[in-house]
Amino acid sequence: MSEDIHFYEPKNGTGLPHNPFNALVAPRPIGWISSKATDGTLNLAPYSFFNAFNYTPPLIGFASVGYKDSVANIEATGEFVWNLATQELAEQMNASCEAVEPTVDEFELAGLTPVASRVVSVPRVGETPVAMECRVSQVIRLTGADGAPTDTWLTMGEVVGVHIAKRLLVDGVYDTAAAHPVLRAGGPADYFQISAAQRFQMHRP
Repeated sequence: MSEDIHFYEPKNGTGLPHNPFNALVAPRPIGWISSKATDGTLNLAPYSFFNAFNYTPPLIGFASVGYKDSVANIEATGEFVWNLATQELAEQMNASCEAVEPTVDEFELAGLTPVASRVVSVPRVGETPVAMECRVSQVIRLTGADGAPTDTWLTMGEVVGVHIAKRLLVDGVYDTAAAHPVLRAGGPADYFQISAAQRFQMHRP
């Protein structure tokens, strides 16, 4: 059965009241990234363009629209930490995205506790049940199909240390739903959460 399809070429505009791109590629995991400036100032910021990209070695990455403090810190120090944004920490995660001066410590701003990491010098969020310590592998300025540079930087890091609350390990298997992660969706304020009721299994052929 054919459907009535809305088609557009992004270069010519969407023809819609709100750009649907973020809603089409959604929901997305949140890159809640802690970093540290060379003078020791801590930074914590959420990025909705985030994902895992490789298994061995484990690589994760986030894209920053604009060369923001996180990217500058990570390029200077070579380290960062990904912190799981949970439903219980959603308000603090949202508070940490406020546009403030580089001298402002977003841990303090959001009322969160910086806890020393085991491998890298950047602290993790003490309140989150999951965190991954990373060493930067690449910082790439993205380009369009025509090769023209964008105002977006992709930061890739190799995971060198993982913290998981033991309550989330059931018979040695990580229980994703029990962590209550929040995911970014489209629109100016839409998020989703994961629950066990939404789980289904499908084995590879």
